[in-house]
Amino acid sequence: MNKLISAVAVSVAVLVSGAAVAGDAAAGKAKSATCAGCHGAAGVSANPLWPNLAGQKEGYIAKQLKALRDGTRTDPMMSPMAKPLTDDDIANLAAYFSGLSCK
Repeated sequence: MNKLISAVAVSVAVLVSGAAVAGDAAAGKAKSATCAGCHGAAGVSANPLWPNLAGQKEGYIAKQLKALRDGTRTDPMMSPMAKPLTDDDIANLAAYFSGLSCK
C-alpha cells in the first residue's frame, strides 16, 4: 500500500512540475524565425504538405519536437532542424505556436 501511495505521489509531482514549467511565448516568437520558412510567419503553412503549427496543443508540439530532436521520430527536413533545440527552446516554441490563432 505504501508503494502505491508513493507511486501516486511521484506521478502527481511530475505532472504538477511539468505543468508549472510552461514555455515563454515571447522567447518562442524570437526563436520561430527559422520555422516561418515552411510553417508560415503566423504558424499557418502555405504548403499543404507542411503542418500548421498555430493553435496546436502546447504539449503536442513539444512532444513532436522532442521526438524529432531525439531521433524517436524522423523526418528528412525536420530532424536536422530540431536537433540543436534545447528543452527550453522547445517549450518556448510550443508556448508561442499554441497561442496563435489558426484562422
